[in-house]
Amino acid sequence: MRLYYLNNLQIPLISRLTRMSSSSGKKLIQIDITSDSVCPWCYVGKKNLDKAIASSNHKYSFEMKWHPFLLNPSAPREGIAKKEVFEKKFGPRAQQITARTKEVFEGVGMDYDTSGLTGSSVESHRLIYFAGKQGQNKQHQLVEELFHGYFTQGRYIGDRDFLVESAKKVGVEGAEEFLANPNNGMKEVNEELQKFSSHINGVPHYVINGKYQLSGGQPPEAFLRAFQSAASS
Repeated sequence: MRLYYLNNLQIPLISRLTRMSSSSGKKLIQIDITSDSVCPWCYVGKKNLDKAIASSNHKYSFEMKWHPFLLNPSAPREGIAKKEVFEKKFGPRAQQITARTKEVFEGVGMDYDTSGLTGSSVESHRLIYFAGKQGQNKQHQLVEELFHGYFTQGRYIGDRDFLVESAKKVGVEGAEEFLANPNNGMKEVNEELQKFSSHINGVPHYVINGKYQLSGGQPPEAFLRAFQSAASS
């Protein structure tokens, strides 16, 4: 595989393929996003991605699909206090890291709330998968609701009521019934974890048109450069 660089971003070039949207005639940009619902940089990255898409929507058509990642596969389902987890994980650096995260969130127009519980995000990934079956736009909107509730309102990502409430807000139908069976979606989530998460070390991770890869909470400009390169190759 040949590699070249786009403004200090290492981009793997797998093949050259021009994609066109049959409906609009615009170049089609397909984005696979691997993310965890409890990853703050995934939310920052989404905000910047949305900003880049909004500023270039006249040039391209977009298709986005979200895939699961588990930052802590052994996180408890019952949930524990966020502050307790941060202090245990980061020790004396916890306050500094939290302050820095708050600063970054403020930079994209959000408050960072460290109250509430954290824990297993598996239930959220089941729901995100289910939303995707009803449309990529609903899936994208659901991810926003989950991020917003967990990071800015102190909601618990494993709380069934919060998940169902978020689904209803974006028009995902049947969420409560789907989540009631713990087996629903687990096979698919595990398959996606194997396919999209096994070869990366962290999130967020983006693959654009199957070949351009970006990682981390990238600024809008990085996404715009990747869109341009993907559309012209």
